[in-house]
Amino acid sequence: MNTPKNTEQASKPAKKTRGRPLAFNQEQALKNALQVFWQHGYEGTSMAELVEALGINKPSIYATFGNKEALFGQALEKYVAGPAAFVGEAMKEPSAKQVAEKFLTGAVAFFTDQNHPPGCMIVQAALSCGQGSAQIQETLIEYRKRLEENFKLRFDLAKIHGDLPANTNSADLAKYLTTLHQGMSVQASSGASKESLLALVQIALKNWPSD
Repeated sequence: MNTPKNTEQASKPAKKTRGRPLAFNQEQALKNALQVFWQHGYEGTSMAELVEALGINKPSIYATFGNKEALFGQALEKYVAGPAAFVGEAMKEPSAKQVAEKFLTGAVAFFTDQNHPPGCMIVQAALSCGQGSAQIQETLIEYRKRLEENFKLRFDLAKIHGDLPANTNSADLAKYLTTLHQGMSVQASSGASKESLLALVQIALKNWPSD
């Protein structure tokens, strides 16, 4: 008795077909990459760690995000637009001192939040960059310069409105604020408590320029 052709074919094991890899959540993968870079810095993060954190293989990482440098750039953009968005909110405060207070207290709360790595991703990544990552370091420096320039412009406006003394050096005040921010980031990464960092903020506010 002859076996029907279709039954015979059905009894054979199915052949694996080549195709696109299983779909993954690209947004979640980028969030995971952000956490790894934040924790270890750019140079301190290996591709093996990224493969494990993202849950996809190296070819899929390259196909989706580009090389390690490109992936870091996307993670950095996500960091600025998301976790570090409190900086932009602080700029909207009505007075220069309120801008500084919201920025610094927000930074302390952010740096010491147990839900993510301590400190500022930009500061931490810049500290760990060597000569082999000159382009990354330059990008991070530009982010910090942009923050400083934004504060300068905000303080220039405060002088026009009489909110700051006319003889205030806006550039120096902006550098002072961003330097304090960077220092607190390093302190937080070394285990400084929220209370100790807030004490520094209060010292800075007590010495805020006034008539």
